[in-house]
Amino acid sequence: MAEQAERIWSVGRRKNAIARVRLVKGSGNITVNGKPCDEYFYRELWRQQIKLPFEVTKTASKYDIFATLRGGGLTGQAGALTHGIARALLAVDEAMGPELKTRGLLTRDPRMKERKKYGQKKARKKFQFSKR
Repeated sequence: MAEQAERIWSVGRRKNAIARVRLVKGSGNITVNGKPCDEYFYRELWRQQIKLPFEVTKTASKYDIFATLRGGGLTGQAGALTHGIARALLAVDEAMGPELKTRGLLTRDPRMKERKKYGQKKARKKFQFSKR
């Protein structure tokens, strides 16, 4: 269906990170904010997480990824990029949906940082209590 499309855009999110992902036919290169993926994400764990949607769908060397990441830290950005890639692959071929869904790659991680409360040091940490 969408195989004829030149490029596919999708958005992935996690925590405060947002990934705008463009998927094009290619040889498996991933470019993040103008840098190669291996240069931007220096930890192997992040790189494995990003490549997981391709491994699940067996499309590792069929598509190139051009991503723009904003907000959050590197872990959140890696999660957002994984989510965006999975959604882009779903747009290419909906038959990949069940494989991606069973691995939890299409689900947006809803966990966010809890807000700080007044009268406390952080969200849950309290100031030291003195009885006397």
